[in-house]
Amino acid sequence: MTDIFEIARKSLKYAEKAGADESEIYCIRGRSVTIDVQKDEIDLAKESLISGIGIRAIVKGAVGFSSTNDPSRAEEASILAVKSARVRKGDTEWSGLPEKKKCPVVRDILDRKLVNIDIESCIEHTAQMIEGAKSIPSVSPTSGNFMSLNSTTLILNSNGVEVEEEDSFVNASIDTTTKGAEISTGSEFDASRMLDIDFYSIGKTAALLASRSQNGVSVGTGDMIVLLEPMAFADIIENTFLTSLNSDNVQKGRSALTGKIGSLIAHEKLSLIDDGTLSGGIGTASSDDEGTPSRINELLKNGTLNSFIYDCYTAGKEKRESTGNAVRGSFTSTPSISIRNLIVDYPTSDILSETKDGVIVNSVIGAHTANPISGDFSVEARNSFLIRDAEVASPIKSMMISGNIFELLKNIDGAGKDLRRVGNIITPTLKVSKMKVIG
Repeated sequence: MTDIFEIARKSLKYAEKAGADESEIYCIRGRSVTIDVQKDEIDLAKESLISGIGIRAIVKGAVGFSSTNDPSRAEEASILAVKSARVRKGDTEWSGLPEKKKCPVVRDILDRKLVNIDIESCIEHTAQMIEGAKSIPSVSPTSGNFMSLNSTTLILNSNGVEVEEEDSFVNASIDTTTKGAEISTGSEFDASRMLDIDFYSIGKTAALLASRSQNGVSVGTGDMIVLLEPMAFADIIENTFLTSLNSDNVQKGRSALTGKIGSLIAHEKLSLIDDGTLSGGIGTASSDDEGTPSRINELLKNGTLNSFIYDCYTAGKEKRESTGNAVRGSFTSTPSISIRNLIVDYPTSDILSETKDGVIVNSVIGAHTANPISGDFSVEARNSFLIRDAEVASPIKSMMISGNIFELLKNIDGAGKDLRRVGNIITPTLKVSKMKVIG
């Protein structure tokens, strides 16, 4: 059987032969195992092979794209990408694909145990999660998911870029509910590049959260101190603030941060670092998905806006270097701009003991409805608890929190020591000195 990477290398020449000024190949091959949980039983276990080629062709600044998962149609797809570029209007601001540069060595993104994992072991790990959820009396799982992925990616372009890298990934999640008249729910998940997840603990943590959330009390409406746990803060910042750091949005006037480089926009103790080289990071690789070497970008330094995130196109428009933030969902799509591993940095302390009264929020629902330009949000707080005399007290029956992300970042007044990775965001619990709570 012909190696798809050999076909990918030929595809670069096919595009050039068809008349592309520049061309780029993004090729992936891999294997995944996915397992679905319904109630307390494994519902579906599936093993899949992943293989495909995406081709970008540039003609007079116009970009054409095509993809295929059939190696025998790679030449056809390459020609189609060129034809697609030819029918588009040329872009005078196109400055070229990335040039060949040395990429950094990154660590802990490949675990051979995940490469060689069999479907029976995946089922066993999923069963451990279910058992963890069932270990708490009067709580049962309602649904869950397990996924293991191993893939090798090859990025080539006509400027000499050639990056080949293998990685692995595993994640698991579960939802639980209490039994009886008053229903409360709890969810938990974990994700890693290595097979180092405690699957039983995922289930038990979700069940404990559901159990602790029973017999909720009402809370008043007003401005309060709010402790946003990692899942809650990550969800809010991803759907409000990160879009404003996207250079494409900035250049098109769709960002509230346009023209604010060098301005103090958050608490002076807060820094945000995007690190594409972070050891074991979910977004870590030696290069981004255009072949630009990964790097560390200080986006916010001591509250001051320091940089936006760029791919090669938006960077070229400003005659600067890409920050290595071009990412792809799959070989079937062109790159978009996104964070790699966003680290929230704020001096830590025992914020619970420093909070006499307030509320603590585990997670939120509805952050995707936030206004990405203004930063305004209004979300339902899930698994929230009152704080009384510096201790977590009664669960809260129903509560909304609302505000503006730019005001929230200014009102951060502390950070816990519970640094956690939530997808591509690494953050502790953050204490916000003043937030609108609606009971």
